[in-house]
Amino acid sequence: MNPFVSRLSHFTVNHRWLPSLLLLLITVVTVIGHINPNIILDLFEEETVADVAGGGSDFDPLPDVDPVSLSNSDAVIVVKGDNFFTPRAAAAIRQVVADLEDLPQVRSVLWLDRVPVLNIFGLQQSLLPSEKAAQARFDAAREKALQHPLTGGQLLSHDTKTLLLLVNLELLQVQSDEAATSMLGEVARASAAEFDDVPLEFLVTGRVPATIAAISRHESNQLKYQLIGYGMIFIMTIVLFRGIRAVIIVALAPVLGVFWTLGAIRYLGFQQNPLIDVILPVLVSLVGLTDGVHLMVQIRKLRASGLPERQAAGTGLQQVGMACFLTSLTTAIGFGSLMLAESQWVQEFGKCAVIGVILTFISVVTVIPLACSTWLGRRVHVGHENSLIDRNLARISHVIDAVLKRSKTMCALSILCTLTLFGISMTLTPDQRQSNDLPDGAEATLALQHMDTAFGGLEFGEVRVSWDSSIAADSGDILTVVTEVDELLRSEELIASPLSIRNLIDAQPGSGPPGIRMSMLELLPPPLKRAFFTPERRTAKVTFRVQDLGIARYGPVFERIETAIAEIGSQHEGFSLALRGSAVWRWENLYQIVVDLAYSLGSASVIIFVVLTVVYRSLRIGLISIIPNLFPLVFTGAYLAMAGYNLEIVMVCNFTICLGIAVDDTIHFLTRYIEEKQTAPDEDTAIRNAFTGVGTALIMTTTVLVVGFSVVTFSESRDHRIFATMGALTIAAALLGDLVFLPALLRRFASKTGENAPTDAAQSDIDAHTPSVASVDSTS
Repeated sequence: MNPFVSRLSHFTVNHRWLPSLLLLLITVVTVIGHINPNIILDLFEEETVADVAGGGSDFDPLPDVDPVSLSNSDAVIVVKGDNFFTPRAAAAIRQVVADLEDLPQVRSVLWLDRVPVLNIFGLQQSLLPSEKAAQARFDAAREKALQHPLTGGQLLSHDTKTLLLLVNLELLQVQSDEAATSMLGEVARASAAEFDDVPLEFLVTGRVPATIAAISRHESNQLKYQLIGYGMIFIMTIVLFRGIRAVIIVALAPVLGVFWTLGAIRYLGFQQNPLIDVILPVLVSLVGLTDGVHLMVQIRKLRASGLPERQAAGTGLQQVGMACFLTSLTTAIGFGSLMLAESQWVQEFGKCAVIGVILTFISVVTVIPLACSTWLGRRVHVGHENSLIDRNLARISHVIDAVLKRSKTMCALSILCTLTLFGISMTLTPDQRQSNDLPDGAEATLALQHMDTAFGGLEFGEVRVSWDSSIAADSGDILTVVTEVDELLRSEELIASPLSIRNLIDAQPGSGPPGIRMSMLELLPPPLKRAFFTPERRTAKVTFRVQDLGIARYGPVFERIETAIAEIGSQHEGFSLALRGSAVWRWENLYQIVVDLAYSLGSASVIIFVVLTVVYRSLRIGLISIIPNLFPLVFTGAYLAMAGYNLEIVMVCNFTICLGIAVDDTIHFLTRYIEEKQTAPDEDTAIRNAFTGVGTALIMTTTVLVVGFSVVTFSESRDHRIFATMGALTIAAALLGDLVFLPALLRRFASKTGENAPTDAAQSDIDAHTPSVASVDSTS
């Protein structure tokens, strides 16, 4: 690869029009991607004639009926009170509902007073008596409400201290986020304030408010802490480089790499993937920053030694370019393994990560040498002699000297620590909760937690029962299957309040076999009947509530339910059953994403080991690289396990990013070590010289990134705090692995004669006659 790097450096600084033309071409293409990728995509698409075949359906058309729904409301107002079944409390709640429905954005409110009658021949009568009624009627109404299938455990908690108002919105009338969130709560509280003798508390949650809360808090925190984090990185880079020009040039490469990447992936149509939207820019910028710092540190050293701008830029690229190429190659191959995952999100992220790494490599090896070879590079070395790290490198070198003196002990310690931390990390189990996306202490979060306690959860799941055309819509077999599913769900401790046509039929008078009881459905009003039964589509459903306990807790539950309903379906010919719902979707998809990312992370580590073994032509080097690359990941994984966390998407994504950074620093150290080994008189000198060559960049990138991540740990977003904490811990641990464990491992195992390496006692005598890193640096 050295001839390739030499030619690359030669053309970059001596034929600047070629890399400049390449930069311009990529920029134009990606700018078009940002604006409208179809401008280019349309040039390659062939006109096709759509084969539109008229197809009918064997289903009958649906009647114009709006079914009652407890799970499809846009917002849920959770009302907490001591006793709703009093004249004053009834008047207060009715006033609250009336004022809510006066809002233009509120279409309707379903609550205790609006529950449909259970018999089409009965008169519509409210479950809640008039405020003029006697208290005895309210006491009777409480018992009646608890027995009603749509209220007991559904709209009214079993202890009757929590009431739900299901709000359906006119979304076209929602002119702001507040109209669907805080305004609803404010109107409810203002209405209830007129009844100061009735203590009521209101919390707003549900699909729309929770989504708005998650998005708004995420966006505000993301922008705020990105600016603060990047600002701190910029300030720290200036402090460490002691030169504004060097900072600007280093920043250009990752900035341009991110811009190119986000423009290029728009041609793939992956914009709605959260892994790409959030993780990819961070990954690309950090990979570009680490390589850029290594390249800039080398160019500054060459400029400080007296080389002119162009020669320093070319020589610096020639010396560091090989390591930059290897880091990009291993990172691209590692992330390319994500494309083998089952999850489409992870596959798309893998493709985009490969594109981003390639484009960022091009940006680093062209933008920085080009800029340094122009007037911008004339004073790029100013401040080099005042660099905090360079001035104190001699002190840090004592760590390397101590490690080399005790290489055997440090090798044993590194392997033992890595294996122990790996064992602890393996106790992490994949998990994901709905509240993970919500801010801590937010109203929607508090309401969600209260719903878990009062109702067994806000979120609904369902078992859908389907049958073929050979089964009549009034067949008793349908009720039999639904009843078996209902009994199955009630046997699960974490499943709450199953609801189906069985509950509605059981509320009717009389008894008899399923065939006769099934005919009682015709007594139900159509909106209520069709809430759980659609004969035209030959489907029925059994709904249930689930708590926000995480997919790790519900995984075994859902597995048992799926196994049991499959058995029920096999026992009843013509029936098929399926488990559905948002919680089930998270179990099937988000859980799979976490598992895919975790397995892909492992495969990426193996692929990186293989690539390093092949590139360095040494199985020993490949094996040695495992410890410093694996140690930072298992260190952070062990922290998460001991802190009581489960393995979530944000964590695995962070591991993915940090693996790229850890591999980056390890490759730079190994590449420099192999180069120094060709001229150094012995192993220890080669290791010391390698530290002298790359130690400044390693410490600088670690310091900058740890400070940047640490700022984000103050974010109000839980995911941001986890991501930042993991990032800081992993990158700091990577520095420990590269500056302590890696030199010791190289000292003991890198050479083929490593088996005859001196003992720690004998090494002390050798080191007494061997120059330290500081003396080697001053001599060079």
